[in-house]
Formats: sequence, C-alpha cells, structure tokens
Amino acid sequence: MSLDSAMSVASYGLANISFGFGVISQNVANADNPGYATEQTTQRSLDAGGLGFGVQSGPTQLATNQSLQSVLYVQNGAAAAAATTSGALAALQPTLGAVGQGTDLGSLLGSLQNGFSALLNNPASQPQQQAVVDAAQTLAQGINTLAGAYQQAAQTAQTNLQAQVTQLNTTLGQIGNISNQIIALKSAGGSTADLENERNALLTTISGLVGAQFSEQPNGNMLVFTTGGAQLPTDTPNPLSIAAATTGPTTYYPGGGLPGIEMGGTDISAQLTGGSIGANLTLRDTTLPTYQGELDEFSQTLATNFSAQGLNLFTDPQGNIPAGGGTPVQATYLGFASTITVNPAVAASPVLVVNGTQAVAGSATGASAFTPNPDNLAGFTGMIDRVLNYALGPDVQTGVPQPSPNTIGLGAAGTLSAPFGAPATLGDFANDITASQSTDAARAKTTSDDTTATQQSFSGQLQSTVGVDMDSQMSLMIQLQNAYGANAKVISTIQSMETTLLAAVQ
Repeated sequence: MSLDSAMSVASYGLANISFGFGVISQNVANADNPGYATEQTTQRSLDAGGLGFGVQSGPTQLATNQSLQSVLYVQNGAAAAAATTSGALAALQPTLGAVGQGTDLGSLLGSLQNGFSALLNNPASQPQQQAVVDAAQTLAQGINTLAGAYQQAAQTAQTNLQAQVTQLNTTLGQIGNISNQIIALKSAGGSTADLENERNALLTTISGLVGAQFSEQPNGNMLVFTTGGAQLPTDTPNPLSIAAATTGPTTYYPGGGLPGIEMGGTDISAQLTGGSIGANLTLRDTTLPTYQGELDEFSQTLATNFSAQGLNLFTDPQGNIPAGGGTPVQATYLGFASTITVNPAVAASPVLVVNGTQAVAGSATGASAFTPNPDNLAGFTGMIDRVLNYALGPDVQTGVPQPSPNTIGLGAAGTLSAPFGAPATLGDFANDITASQSTDAARAKTTSDDTTATQQSFSGQLQSTVGVDMDSQMSLMIQLQNAYGANAKVISTIQSMETTLLAAVQ
C-alpha cells in the first residue's frame, strides 16, 4: 500500500471517528429524554479498482422495536383516556359526597325527614316549622350545586375538546413537515435519525390524544390512523374542527346543539374513541348527561311525591312544578335540578308545612283525599303524617305503590339510562345516585392507575431496548479514542516518513 493510500485510509478513519463522537454526544445529551431512541452510526467501505482506501460514515439509524413501540402507542391512548375520565369524575366527588357522609343527597333528604318527625311532636312550633323549611332549602341547594357541578364538568369537557383538536391539528402538521424532510434526506442518502426521534415524540403526543396507530412508508412518510380506522392527514392545514358550544341539560349530541369533530365536512366523532379526546366526548355526551338526567328525575320525583300528598314544598322559583308525560320522558323538566327550590309561598309562610298547600281529590291509583287544615288547628298532623308515611315512603297510599321514576329514556334525546332500576323510595333514589356515581369514580381511578402502570411498564421495556445505555456509549467512546490514537499515529508516521524522504531527495 502506498503512503498516499495509507494516508487516505487514516484520514477517512479520523473523519468517521469524529462523526461517531458527534453521535455519542447526541445520545448522551438525550439519555434522560423519555422516548429518545439511541442513534447508531453506519459505515461503508470505499475502494477504487478493487483497492480499499478507507471507510465512510453512512446514514445514522435509530435503535427500534416496532412491535413494542406499537403496543406502547395503544397503551398511551388507554392511559390518557382513563386519566381524563378519572380526573373529571374525581372533581365531582366533593360535591356528590358519599352515602351517609352528611352532605350527600340521602343525608340531606334524611335531615328533612328528621325535621318532619320532630315537627310531628309539636306541629304548632314556629321554630320547628322554620327548621323544616330550612332543611328543605338545604336539600334544594344541594341539588342545585350538584347540577351546577355536572354542567361545569360538561362545559370543561367541551372546552378541552376544542383545545385538544387544536393541539391535534398542530401536531399533525408538525409530523407532516418532519416527514417531508425525512423523505428528502432518505432519497439523497442522508441521515434522518434526529428527525425520526423528533417525529416519534410527536407520535407519542398524537397517541395520547386519540389512541392512534401509525404506519411508516418505505420512503419515510408516516401515515396516522385513529383506532376507529380514519386516516388523519398530515399534509393539510387544520384538517379537524369542532365548533364552540355551551353545554346544558337541553343540549345533546348529535343533533341537539353539541358539535361533533369534523374532518373535511364529515363528522368523525365515532371514530375518535381513544385518548383524551375520546374520553372527553364520552364525558360530554354520555356520562355527565346521564348524571344530570338522574338528578333531574330525582328532583321531579321529589316535587311530585310531596305535591301528590297536598304539599307543594319543592317547585321552580315561580312556584310551579313541571308537568311530566313529555316525549322524551324528561322533555318537560330538563334541567329542573338546577332551579328546584322551596316553594316561595311555603318559604313566606312556614306553617304551610303543617297545614298543606292544596287539597287532594283522592284516587284509587294515587294518593288518598286530603283537605288542608280547615280551621288552622294547632295540633293538626294530617299533612305531616302524609309526608312521613307516603311522600317519603314506598306507597302513595296504603297498598298503592309510588309511581316508578324513570331510569331509562333519560336526557334531552331520551337515549340515556341509569345503571340502577327504579327505586322504591326517595331515600333509595338518593342513595342509588350517590352510590352509582361514586362507584363510577372509584372504578375510573382504578382503571387509570392500572393503565398508567401498564403504560409505564411498556415504556420502561422499550426504553431498556432502544434507549441510551450510558455504559455502552462510554465503552464505544473508549473504542473511538483508541482508534483515533491509532489513526493519528499512522498519519504522524506517514508525515515523518515523507519528511525524511524529502530531506533525502534534497
């Protein structure tokens, strides 16, 4: 081998070593960056006329484990969805309370029942009459507060959807831009590892938003699909959209004032079932409207049970009780839980909780006949007995069961159902609401904890497979340092030999 050939081999060696140090530096700098995959150098031999004259660095490649990466993307979506649901339901728990805690619906109703029981012993006591009215107002305010919490949570889900769709659009555009750079570099034989690492971080964001699946094409392009099968374009500015909206008891999706998520003018909400977006759609359109429907039904049952016995204790602020019998079943009292209050007439004259507010004609299938305290007798207990025995009991009169509350066909569209059957009493109804919604929150928390643990496990496995191993990088650095010394020695020796030869010629 000539001195020039030896010099060429050593020079290319130094260039490759310098490039290798740069890759190691990149890996070490990103070792603690979650999701970063180790970049690896490649080399190819150089020859001319069958004679080798060194090696040249090729495109840098990423350490990969496609099967594990795909599983992790799916788990990202599951964990994000579970965390979103758990967070929303957990925020309701302080307002909902727990059965028997003292602030839950059943406890507030129990306080009202206790007030009537105390009043039975001294119907003429004005302080006790006022105490009953106060207990009723506390119950109504508790219902109002809970209804407000549901509506706030639903509005938060809608607001989050708008922000998340914007984030999804931005991330899709960034993926498209990076993919275009990767395609160009691949076609020119350039290194794309840095860009692929950057794109992988964006794919992780997408998977948390919609639980997406990805398909890398031979040219380096990346296709993005929802778990429902819709392809999300990365080459179109803002491909997805969702209109602003105000949620409420009378709004619903689809067709009831709540928007879907559209792509190219087509509603694809049904195909966005994963990630935080899918979870917020379920919260906004199903979970929270169901809770609202249960509470509206409880409020209507509360008002009508008392009214059937001759005491309009719970009404809207105008003193009216919404009529039932609509289509859907709750059409005439949607949102009643937000406005229910103590009848202004009773609030102004607490003695009405003793006397009653109106006569009842009586019916074989309904309540028995009742006439309000005709002579304003101080010891009149007829109304109190009817409240304790019937308004709060399982029968509307002896042997005649209370009309069953609606637990199916709930909500503005009539498509929602409570997870429990028709309760026999108001107390059962109150406890069923609290218990079922508390169970939902506990189950969501468990699911979130489990899916997060699984996600972290898969992430750890992937990181141990493709992440930066500092020991390996340090070992490689020592090898490169040794190689650098050897190549530098070759160059130094050649330079010394050439100097000697030139001196001899001169």
